[in-house]
Order: sequence, then C-alpha cells, then structure tokens
Amino acid sequence: MVLVFLVLAAAMTFVVIKGAQKAFSMGWQEAARPLLIDYVDRLTEKITADGVPNVTHAQAIASRLPLTVRIEGPQVNWASHPDQDVPDWQRKGRAEERRLQQEDWGGGKDWQRILKRTTADGHSIEFGINEEVFERRPRLIGFALTALLLLTLLAWLYVRRLLKPLDAIGEGARRFGAGNFSQPISERHLHGPDELGELAHTINTMGQDIHQMLEAKRALLLAISHELRSPLTRARLNTELLPETAQVNPQRDALLRDLQEMASLITDLLESERLSAKHAALQREPLTPQALVALTQEVIAEVLARHPAQPDTGPNTPLNIRLMADARLPTLTLDTTRIRLLLRNLLDNALRHSAGAPLPPELHLRAEGSGIGIQVRDHGPGVPEHQLPHLAQAFFRPDTARTRAQGGVGLGLYLCKLVAQAHGGTFAVRNAQPGLAVTVTLPGDRVSAA
Repeated sequence: MVLVFLVLAAAMTFVVIKGAQKAFSMGWQEAARPLLIDYVDRLTEKITADGVPNVTHAQAIASRLPLTVRIEGPQVNWASHPDQDVPDWQRKGRAEERRLQQEDWGGGKDWQRILKRTTADGHSIEFGINEEVFERRPRLIGFALTALLLLTLLAWLYVRRLLKPLDAIGEGARRFGAGNFSQPISERHLHGPDELGELAHTINTMGQDIHQMLEAKRALLLAISHELRSPLTRARLNTELLPETAQVNPQRDALLRDLQEMASLITDLLESERLSAKHAALQREPLTPQALVALTQEVIAEVLARHPAQPDTGPNTPLNIRLMADARLPTLTLDTTRIRLLLRNLLDNALRHSAGAPLPPELHLRAEGSGIGIQVRDHGPGVPEHQLPHLAQAFFRPDTARTRAQGGVGLGLYLCKLVAQAHGGTFAVRNAQPGLAVTVTLPGDRVSAA
C-alpha cells in the first residue's frame, strides 16, 4: 500500500509540474512579449543615455534586478556576470539558436537569453536571467514533491486508520480457518454500523454456522458408528454361533467375510470423513526410528496373516514383504494409529496386486532430509498411465482391480493420501515398471533429535 501511494504521489507531481510548465510556456508568452520588449527597450535607453553604453548604469541595473547584462562593441566590452557567460567557441556554434530564442522564447536553459538590442554605434546589449538568484531559492519541484509526499503520507495514515479493523477481521478469519471458533471477531475497534462492522458481523455469523455444521457432522458420524456397528456385531455373533457342519460352513464363512468387509468399510468411511476435514485432529507422539521399525514389522505380520498364499504365487515366491530401512532415521512426532492405517493400506494394496509377480512387495523407510519417506512397491502389472491421477480418489478402482478376488472398494489409497496430508506430507503414485510404487513423505517440521 505504501508503494502504491508513493507511485501515486510521483505521478501526481509529474503531471502537475509538466502541466504547469506547458500552460506557462504556451499561455503567457504571447501576452508578455510586448511588455518585455518595452521593458528591455527602457533598460537599453537607461544604459545608453549618454549615447555610448554606460557600464555604471548597466552595473546598477544588474545589481538591482535579477538580470545579467553583457555589452559588446568597438568601445565597450563588459559583462556583469562573466562566470555565466557563454565561451566564444560555444557562442559561435549557438548563433542560430540564440536567434530562435529571440523570435520564440524557448523553455529551460534557453531562457537565459531573453532579448538582445543593438545600438546605433554598433554595440550589442544582451539581457539574461541571473541564475545565481534563482539557484539560491528553493526549487518549485522540491516544494511540490515534498508537499505531495507529505499529503500522501497523511492520506496513507488516515486510510490505514480506517482499514485497521481489517486486521482484527483477518485474524478472526484465520482462527475460523484453523478450526478455532471459541473467540469471535472483536468489534471494539470497529467504527460503528458501517461496512466493516457489517463484514465482521457477517463473518462471525458464518463462523457460528460452520461450527454448528461441523458439530452436527461429528454427531452424525458418532451416531452412524454406533448404530451400524451394533447390528453388524450382533449379526457376526449370530453367524459364529451357527453349527459347524460341512453344509453350513461355506455359507457361514462367506457371511463372516461379508460382515467383516462391511465393518471395515464403515471404519474406512468414518476415518475418511475425519481425515478429509480441514480440522482433522491428530494424536501425535514422538516416534523413534526403533519404534517406527517395530511398528512396521507388526503391520507386516498382521497383513500377511490376513492374506492367504495366492494359488499362482509359485514355489519360489512365497508370500512375503521385504522391509528395507535406513540405518539413521529421524524421530518424528506422528499419529501412531494413523501411520499404522497408512502402512496397512499400502501393504494390502501391494499384496493384492502381486499375484503371480516374480518378486514380493518392498517396503522402504528412507530419511528425506529432516523427514521420512515411506515407499511401498509391488512387482505386479501396474496400472495404465491415464489412471494414475485417479488412484487416490475415493471409490476409484482401476480396471484390473474390479474383481472380487482383488477386493477393495477404492478407499485404501484415498485414506493413505489423507493421512499424509493430515501430517503435512505428500503422496505420490507412479509406475515402477514393473509394478506400482507409492511414496509418502512425512515432513520433519516436528522433529526431535534422533
């Protein structure tokens, strides 16, 4: 804002001065020409009152008026201000220019030579402006620029005072954006029922509405979690109480799998709703490199226990996951539960697409500056390039994963992306040729010493 006001002041100064100069040079010359000619004639008469130019008279005029007088001729050669005189070599080159100055007074430095008179005895008397007098006076442009800068500063201070309530409004909006609705925008700095006061009131009302919607959404999620999990738990219990016979076991196992899938789907939906909110709350705690590796090994064991060996895996490629961790990893403050969810979904996805692959999936833990990079890669067929940007979208499944044997409803990678973003990290998917590589980078802005 200060820069804008300064540019405005400079532009106004330029326009005013240039306009005044233009009007001055174009408007008054014609009106003042006869007066100046008559005045210069009178001055010439006083200097040549005795027939020959009198230096004493010329010196008296030069000392009394802000003028320079120069006399050239056969008897008298004198200049009142020789330091302001033009050298001969320069005067000869400017003879034509001085002639034009006498006919049409130019502006700027050309104003030094106003008019010239020639006496009957061959002397020339030339009058000019005494520059020393004007140089000792303050310049008009300095006054104008200083005045405009001062006025600009006063205008900026006044506008800044008028817009000061915007600071409180902006701070309140940032609090609402961060999920803090406990403190509304203070209205003590506002000037009354003006536009800024109405804006603050509107934002406060909007914050209250958003808070109520978030609370209603949270209550709905809790209700869904309770109301849907309870009948699923009862259905699972009743299914497990069915008699284990050769005829019932296939239907019983299929029903248990469907119930488990429904329970997992509800869990993933609730978790995605929690994490997709901008104000997702994380239960952070320091996670040392040893704890991270131990957590990863636990998740690997859990995932392998849930995935039976694939029939087309082959005798030389048993179901396994290779863990490769750097020797030195930083200690980060993370939500352990969400990191476990992240690892489980990444490994589930890798195992699901590793059927028939020559190598098992790989899990890499790398130090990325002050953060950690987690990469899970399988050696399966991968996905078409045009589907890569959609893999982390909710309920999106590539064409190769639409069979029941592949499983999944398209929430696994979506949840992984939400977990990474909730921690302030990044999520990326690429074809590793062969296979798919998913990389999650968790920043180290909350790092303690490793």
